[in-house]
Amino acid sequence: MLKIILQAQKKLSPFNERARDLRIQNTPLWLLQRDALAPYTSREQEVPANARMPISHEPMIVYRDNLFFDPPYIRAFMETALRKNRPVRAAFALDDPAFREHALPLSTSYTPAGNLYLADLWYYPEGPVADPEPLVVDLQSREVGYYHVPSYMAGQRGNLIFHVPQRAMMSIDCWTHIFIADVVFGLFKRANRVELQLNNDLAFKLKVLGKAVYEGRQVLECSELVTIGKNCVIDPHAIIHGPTTIGDNVTVGAGAVIENCIIGNDVNVSQGCQLMLSVVGDGTFLPFRAALFMTTIMENSMVAQNTCLQMCVIGRNTFLGAGSTFTDYNLIPAPIRALDGNDQLKNSNRPVLGGCVGHNCRIGAGMIIFPARTIESDVVLAASRERRVVDRDVKFADSDHHKLKNASQHTVLYRPQQPESDSW
Repeated sequence: MLKIILQAQKKLSPFNERARDLRIQNTPLWLLQRDALAPYTSREQEVPANARMPISHEPMIVYRDNLFFDPPYIRAFMETALRKNRPVRAAFALDDPAFREHALPLSTSYTPAGNLYLADLWYYPEGPVADPEPLVVDLQSREVGYYHVPSYMAGQRGNLIFHVPQRAMMSIDCWTHIFIADVVFGLFKRANRVELQLNNDLAFKLKVLGKAVYEGRQVLECSELVTIGKNCVIDPHAIIHGPTTIGDNVTVGAGAVIENCIIGNDVNVSQGCQLMLSVVGDGTFLPFRAALFMTTIMENSMVAQNTCLQMCVIGRNTFLGAGSTFTDYNLIPAPIRALDGNDQLKNSNRPVLGGCVGHNCRIGAGMIIFPARTIESDVVLAASRERRVVDRDVKFADSDHHKLKNASQHTVLYRPQQPESDSW
């Protein structure tokens, strides 16, 4: 079957990079798409934005390259499409809580059609035709609580919960969608599947219990739920609870606590670090007592000691100084606004939300970043009397390196070089 990939040229803020090149669950989005569709396609062709679709009368799958989908969703979509044997387009219903609460807010890629929202994923049995039939795939969402908090934090929402799908699909239009894809549609979904399998599959349950008894570990610590790669050095006083995946050449120091995380290759987790429901990219360095909660860090970044990240997304090749704090709770009960797919501030539909830092940034020690604020790629921020609290989005033009005589030594990687008049 032929696979047609429609290019989404929009670069996401604050990364200044296309969605297909960003990492989801520590894997480039384009590679996740390829792996999910591998059982159904044998050839592929990329189509630039605004170009005509190729003329062909063979079966094909067409999708835009800013879509995140997992194998269970694609399996359900393709089984239904092949059974119907007519042109279909992926669609969502508003009564699906996982889509309504997590995928739809801040998005710009869906097309409204009555009480449905159409996504950029099609199946054509005999080549492209007009007006394919909408195909709604039930995401099979389940309510999962993630905070046990006083009632005043929950506001009018009641308990703080996620609607976790068993089948995941959404467009990546802004940085908050990376958070949703990694945490809600990723780590929470994986833990939910393990829980359901333990409850419903007696053979799997006995296998896990047997492995825990054989290894002399607690159930969540056994090797059936904690996967560790090659050449890893893990201190016996570290605590690792599954489901967790740890890559190759990883070092974990004494007193570190890791719960339901994805840890990439060549990662160093030092003494006393706390990692919960987080994705840590390849080559990341976490000095002692760094804390991550529901946070994504892309590859080759460093979060210095005593820094706390909650519900954040951090780009690649970025340094965050010691003692910095990314706050996630709005002290005044007003909606938290974040940048949508058109770089406009809109209601994020989240009662708590951290911030986002782009690629190749250098953030000094002791900074405080307000909820949902972003720092653009290639920015340098040094703590000073004038700026220690980041209460608004920081653009490249606001970078402190523009004020320095040796500004040229800071390499700019993710935006075109600006004229000197814009840099000083």
